[in-house]
Amino acid sequence: VLIICSFCVLTEKTCGYAGDLLHGYLHYEGQSYLGERVYATCQEGYTLKGPNYLICEASGWTGEFPTCEEGETTCSTPAVANSVQRAEGVSEFRVGEAVTFTCQQGFRLDGAQEVKCGSNGQWQPEPPRCLPSPDKTQSSGNETGGCGVPLNTKDSDANLADKYITMTSFPSGAKVYYVCNVGYTPVGGSRIRICKNGNWTPLRLKCELKSCGSAGEILNGRFVYSGVEFGDTATGVCDDGYTVVGQATRNCMSNGWDGRIPVCEAVVCDEPPEVTGAERRGPQEPPYSYKTVISYRCRTGTLVGQKDIWCTKNGTWSAPPKCNEITCPSPNVANAFWMGAQNRSFRYKETISIECKRGYIMNGPNSITCNNDGRWIPRLPECRRKLRQSFRRG
Repeated sequence: VLIICSFCVLTEKTCGYAGDLLHGYLHYEGQSYLGERVYATCQEGYTLKGPNYLICEASGWTGEFPTCEEGETTCSTPAVANSVQRAEGVSEFRVGEAVTFTCQQGFRLDGAQEVKCGSNGQWQPEPPRCLPSPDKTQSSGNETGGCGVPLNTKDSDANLADKYITMTSFPSGAKVYYVCNVGYTPVGGSRIRICKNGNWTPLRLKCELKSCGSAGEILNGRFVYSGVEFGDTATGVCDDGYTVVGQATRNCMSNGWDGRIPVCEAVVCDEPPEVTGAERRGPQEPPYSYKTVISYRCRTGTLVGQKDIWCTKNGTWSAPPKCNEITCPSPNVANAFWMGAQNRSFRYKETISIECKRGYIMNGPNSITCNNDGRWIPRLPECRRKLRQSFRRG
């Protein structure tokens, strides 16, 4: 019986999300399908420990999960017995530096002639061995037209495809394929090298850093770029009066910019400050956004400072004013006294009565009031001595 399933959909298994790498980034080779890899890159100032990739298998992502530890990555000098290194005497190597090996007389090279210091502090590929040479009739691959391990071209951004890395010899006519490094894309040239007469044909493959292009547009802000190629960053910067919400920096990965475009939200200030003795004018309810202006007017006293304050780009109010209390000094009227409190100072609108001492008469008002400028109004009176009258006898 033939059964046709009209609603069956075959989907290729994927491993999905591999997890978060603290102080680093994971960039995926594709869509996380079986056989694909996810590669680890540490942030500047951190060193990758362990392998730099995981492989998607039927059971999920397999391999030791990488970690990023603080400090610069270095590789120790590779020890290969019965060999001569071109970098003899160097104790440490930085990431990307290479060591080339030549075996001593009577020994033959088993493995790659050149290895590079990898980002995880390990040599890639593994350092070779120098094994005792067999009889001369079998020693030279060139005598049979075969080739040894193909060396990478200096400063090349391509490497042998994985399936050739462990091979140490190749027959005449053998082909090997190259792939661009992570973050690079082919822009021309052949991926193939061929073993001919004991020598490899030149590597023609050209690789360039992948470009991520624009990281997007930010409303009320912009991106500041270190560049737009693999490994570069784009950092969101908001206009004055706006603040970043979300992760500000995006990284150019092998499959484009990571993360999302950040958002710039308007800065908002808290409730405006209260000023003792003052009335507030302006918006009475939040939100108080950037550049909102609030005015103050003193009910009594003198305003000290700016009458207007505003919500600054930092989300704080500019300096508020103060209302200084107005007082008048004790009325200094010679030969007089006043009725009421014998204070040293009097508040605004406070009124007192002045009386002259016996033998003096008043010139001016006998009631004065403390004005809003700290002076008595209408004015201070004077107490003048009475003139004695003289009589003559007729």
